[in-house]
Amino acid sequence: MSEIKLQRVSKYIYEIPQQAGMNVPGTVFISEKLLKLISKDKTLQQVRNVACLPGILKASIVLSDAHQGYGFPIGGVAAFDLEKGIISPGGVGYDINCGVRLLRTNLAQTDVMTRRKEVAEALYRKIPSGVGRGSKLKLNRRDLDNVLERGAPHVVEMGYGCQEDYLHMEEEGCMQGADASAVSPRAKDRGIGQLGTLGAGNHFLEVQAIGEIYDTDVARVLGLSEGQIMLMIHCGSRGLGHQVASDYIKKMEHEYGIERLPDRELIYAPIKSQLGKDYLAAMAAAMNFAFANRQVITHWTREEMQYLFPDVTVDTIYDVCHNIAKFEEHTIDDQQKTVCVHRKGATRSFGPGRSEIPDSYRDIGQPVIIPGSMGTASYLLIGTRESEELTFGSCAHGAGRVISRRAALRSLRGEDVQKQLESRDIEVRAGSWRSIAEEAPEAYKDIDEVIEVMHELNISRKVARLTPISVVKG
Repeated sequence: MSEIKLQRVSKYIYEIPQQAGMNVPGTVFISEKLLKLISKDKTLQQVRNVACLPGILKASIVLSDAHQGYGFPIGGVAAFDLEKGIISPGGVGYDINCGVRLLRTNLAQTDVMTRRKEVAEALYRKIPSGVGRGSKLKLNRRDLDNVLERGAPHVVEMGYGCQEDYLHMEEEGCMQGADASAVSPRAKDRGIGQLGTLGAGNHFLEVQAIGEIYDTDVARVLGLSEGQIMLMIHCGSRGLGHQVASDYIKKMEHEYGIERLPDRELIYAPIKSQLGKDYLAAMAAAMNFAFANRQVITHWTREEMQYLFPDVTVDTIYDVCHNIAKFEEHTIDDQQKTVCVHRKGATRSFGPGRSEIPDSYRDIGQPVIIPGSMGTASYLLIGTRESEELTFGSCAHGAGRVISRRAALRSLRGEDVQKQLESRDIEVRAGSWRSIAEEAPEAYKDIDEVIEVMHELNISRKVARLTPISVVKG
């Protein structure tokens, strides 16, 4: 059990008081039930460790889907002063811009249910997934550099999708400041054959139905109704992003050493340093690769759905990032200030009026997409101004693991998990039984509980609950 002492502030808010070595307190947004789970690993120690980093502002924050990560906890948020603060690969994550895209169709649940096996098989064949499955899209080095610097708009110009797709993405699908020359040849080698692939682990493509709508006004703006078929894509920057993280962790260890750190995994560079700037440029390039990756998958998914259902329309609602660091305007001590926000397994959740939100959503706030585990519900929420006050405009990003992949393999069989899901009319396709066992619903926290905390605190508000029909796993 964790030795960290918490003070309960309210039903869903706990605090780790500032003490020796900490520059700010820790703030934990969680229910009592979920707190018992994270108290079994090092999540709370990691919250405390992050609070010791130079230039951190207001608090080291963790959200309701939290669990232990590399350096920073997954579900962690921290903002840093631009003059005194740092940039940390552990605060971004290895899968840079692992994110989620939600697509709206004009199909009804009744159109798909009787064909769910056919849909699952078709999408599994169309979208490369799993370890070692390469892309059908062949890039040369110049193409790859263009993807790294221009993101989703570049692949749309190549014929993969339409302008409306990237206009409904965070950063409009292109993170500024990206520099392909900051990405190592090794990282490029790993990424050049992977654009348009899901990868492995918890990545997926799901066909879902809207089971319940909570906010009819927002749903009307987004064009949603009960029983409507949606498509959700969850993936990131693949081997390229992982290599960028590995490269810069080694560079920072060599440049700055680890002796002064509460945890060596918190290695960092000052934001103003050349190495810090280089990492930010490489991170932005990996973000753009991930945006482009989800864009190509969107295009191929759209093609396959149109083959199966000739009259279908497939439109992008929104595409959100996890695992990022960004320069954003936030209120600090009653003053607007540009800060560097690390979101490690966290989703941006801006409220109405922010210029970063697409024009079509600016009056309602930013769509927030939170996937559940395989076989359980996912949620669409909407961002709030309260989140900007409480969490630097951040929300949870998923269900969050409760047992490791290794533990899941010890206790579960993929064949049994698939049969269980089939009994609930959910079709699953994956590259191996191992993948299915690792990603079983039992390996994750209760998504409804995670969402309820965010909703009750008004960090983001529930709009719709989505249930899976056909699932393609990485």
